[in-house]
Amino acid sequence: MKRIAIIGSGHLGQQIAYHIHHDSGDKVVAFFDEFQPVNTMIDHIPVIGGNDDVITKYQQNEFDAILIAIGYKHMDAKKELFQKLDGKIPFHTFIHSSCYRDSSAAIGQGSVIYPGCVIDQNVRIEDNVLMNISCTVAHDSVIGKHSFLSPSVAIAGFVKIKEQCIIGINSTVIDNITIASQTQIGGGGVVIKNIDTPGLYVGNPVRYVR
Repeated sequence: MKRIAIIGSGHLGQQIAYHIHHDSGDKVVAFFDEFQPVNTMIDHIPVIGGNDDVITKYQQNEFDAILIAIGYKHMDAKKELFQKLDGKIPFHTFIHSSCYRDSSAAIGQGSVIYPGCVIDQNVRIEDNVLMNISCTVAHDSVIGKHSFLSPSVAIAGFVKIKEQCIIGINSTVIDNITIASQTQIGGGGVVIKNIDTPGLYVGNPVRYVR
């Protein structure tokens, strides 16, 4: 059994803890949260400190590996925390047992793959990525570091989504597309051509909003 700590005790952190407890032999033993007092209990899991306490608590053998549960509204913090801890603390990677993952696919450290996802041949999911329920990433595609895929996203083959992207619920990206870093695709968006400029894109096909 691996003892997991999660940074972020909100709904996302609680969901991840639930999936770990119900779908693996590992155990979430602690939360870290800047906005909760130490010793607060959340779903029977204690908050043992804030972000600045993570390394010290690891050195004190409080946990074995860390996950970052910071949602799409705080993408910079998600990236900064990962970079701060990378090489100092092991990151856990969680892949729900209901997912299909081809043996040729690679999934980076600190990534979380929710139930029902499909990860096809030669796909690369980079570090610190979250894929919510029922996402599909087709062959030879890449999901860049620190990105967030909402439920039921469909990514076709030979797609490259760069770092810190947010892909909204039920969005579709057709084949051979590249999406620039720090791009957000609104829910239901359909991407049919490359996106070179970061920003928010919505619609079918998507158009730049801001």
